[in-house]
Amino acid sequence: MSLTVASWNINSVRLRSRQVGLFLDRYRPDVLCLQETKCPDNRFPLKPFRARGYSDVLLNGQKGYHGVATLSRRPFLATNKRDFCGKGDARHAAVTIPDAGGEVTLHNVYVPSGGDVPDPTVNDKFAHKLAFLDEMKAWLNGSETDRPAILVGDLNVAPHPADVWSHKQLLDVVSHTPVETERLNALQAVGDWTDAIRHFAPPEEKVFTWWSYRARDWRASNRGRRLDHIWVTRPLAGRLESAEIVSATRSWKRPSDHVPVVVRIGSA
Repeated sequence: MSLTVASWNINSVRLRSRQVGLFLDRYRPDVLCLQETKCPDNRFPLKPFRARGYSDVLLNGQKGYHGVATLSRRPFLATNKRDFCGKGDARHAAVTIPDAGGEVTLHNVYVPSGGDVPDPTVNDKFAHKLAFLDEMKAWLNGSETDRPAILVGDLNVAPHPADVWSHKQLLDVVSHTPVETERLNALQAVGDWTDAIRHFAPPEEKVFTWWSYRARDWRASNRGRRLDHIWVTRPLAGRLESAEIVSATRSWKRPSDHVPVVVRIGSA
């Protein structure tokens, strides 16, 4: 039994439910994880998802900001939500679903963006981001290593030089500063996670999942960053079959500035 997981920062699910529907019709992932839904749970547009067979849904939303949602064609065996940093932000949703020969836990996470100034002493948003990553590391410190688990989401960090259009020019730009990349790499290492995209893309290959709205022609300028990730633990790493960044959605009508990441995990 293979498993296909997709992750997408949709930047308002109510504004872009049609785009999500088009994506689901073409890719049919078993599980779709959305971030930045910007929608309280009672206003989430469930109908188009359930019509496509995504009957199990875990929502963690709030009005106007943040928000994550996990929608599945497989039944949920367990669910959980974590409040990072005690702020009440809707930034995490975890589900356990059936997998080949057992079950797998899937964490859907939306890490704070961190604002514009990469200095925690003057920018509370950046301080929050660093604290969030620190808490994630402490929380996941070896706890998932030996179990089938997947961590997906907009982690808002481009950790490697080829994850940004210019490593040199973005070293002082939030999302690629050394203090952020070091934290994310340490978080990945402490749980022995495999980065599914980099598992297939060599380290020197430039790979992006986000392009600013400010660019007149995002494809021509190609000043992107890889902010969206799918990681798997050791029991699943050997089953990785493919990873795809669906950059075509960036050219759709009223697009999100992020694009979906899709990972296929083969049968055991």
